[in-house]
Amino acid sequence: MKQVSYKKLWHTLIDRNLRKNDLLNATGISSSTLARMVSGQPVNVEILLRICSALDCDFSDIMEAVPEGHRQQKSRIKNTAASFKENL
Repeated sequence: MKQVSYKKLWHTLIDRNLRKNDLLNATGISSSTLARMVSGQPVNVEILLRICSALDCDFSDIMEAVPEGHRQQKSRIKNTAASFKENL
C-alpha cells in the first residue's frame, strides 16, 4: 500500500519564496487541512485542485505516492544517525 507525500509542495513553496500562510491565504483552505497535509494524510481532491490552481502547477508537482512506512523508515534513519553522532 502507498501513502501520500506532500514533500514536493513544501519544496515548491520554498522555491517560490512562499510560506504556508501564503498558501492558506491564496487557496482558502483551513489550517486543519494544512495540518493534515503536513502530517502526510490524504486530503480532498478539491483542495489539491485549489492548490494547483493557485500555484499554476499539476498534482505531480505537489505530491507523490510513496511506499507505506517510508516516512517511518526515514525517521528511524535520522534517529539512528543522531544517536551515532552523540556517541562519538
